[in-house]
Amino acid sequence: MDIVTPSLLSVVVPLFNEEENVTLLTQKIHESLVGYNYQIIYVDDFSTDKTKKVIKELQDDKVHLIELKKNYGQSLALAAGIDYAEGEYIITMDGDLQNDPSDIPQMLSYAVNDEYDVVTGIRQKRKDSLVKKIPSKIANFLVRRVTKLDIKDNGCALKVFTKDIAKDLNLYGEMHRFITLLAHLEGAQIKQVPVKHHARNAGVSKYGLERVFKVVADMVLLLFIRKYFQRPIHLFGIFGALMIFLGVLINIYLLIVKLGFGQDIGTRPLLIFGMMFIMAGIQLFTIGIVMELLIRTYYESQKKRPYRIKKINVGGQDT
Repeated sequence: MDIVTPSLLSVVVPLFNEEENVTLLTQKIHESLVGYNYQIIYVDDFSTDKTKKVIKELQDDKVHLIELKKNYGQSLALAAGIDYAEGEYIITMDGDLQNDPSDIPQMLSYAVNDEYDVVTGIRQKRKDSLVKKIPSKIANFLVRRVTKLDIKDNGCALKVFTKDIAKDLNLYGEMHRFITLLAHLEGAQIKQVPVKHHARNAGVSKYGLERVFKVVADMVLLLFIRKYFQRPIHLFGIFGALMIFLGVLINIYLLIVKLGFGQDIGTRPLLIFGMMFIMAGIQLFTIGIVMELLIRTYYESQKKRPYRIKKINVGGQDT
């Protein structure tokens, strides 16, 4: 498929202990992007092996190395690379050689020719163990059911973004798992395409079954951000008002029992429940008001990035 060649592409790859893969990965990216103007941005997430040394020894002018001051995790490593990227289109992928750079031109053609904001891969015939496949299937199922967004493979790191969408993602915590959903919330038009998937060439996988619990926790946060981030009082205020209403009803009933029928209510558990509902309701309502003030402060304050860069190296030379 013929495409208009973008002025510059940025390939962003977060790395953590991938010394055995990075040289071959660089070679494959070069082979796949012949004819394009591009930069390869490796973000070293405080590796403890020789990943940084291997990258510097490449002495490749197209290779940019961002060294983070500590291990921040994949989301913030991606955020650092995206913030640094200058390309008209930004491509993200893993550094373990399981993604195939040869898929990039086809994905790019959809972004450029068909004007999709995000093109995301669907891994075909995954070469992963059950320990990785099971959490991934659970996560994909949960995301589809809860968000109603039919993304078949949220875990595929190989994606092509327009610069505007990528720069507005605001990745925090472990939100890289929901990067496609975040783009959708920014109004992105999304295309899914089948991509190749390879067994890990070297190194050790950093994921396990514990990812399911992280996915659930992050999904709850994401749903709050999606529906109530700009209006938290609508969530906490409604629940707070409902609990206050129930508490008042209970206490009115007890008041009628006490004054109308002369019954003793001091030892009734219902009295405790009534007071607890009222107190909890007041607390939830107060939380909603406080969060409204925090959101206003968030939007009005200066933006500060949640990561720190130690140094940047281009073509083997520190800049």
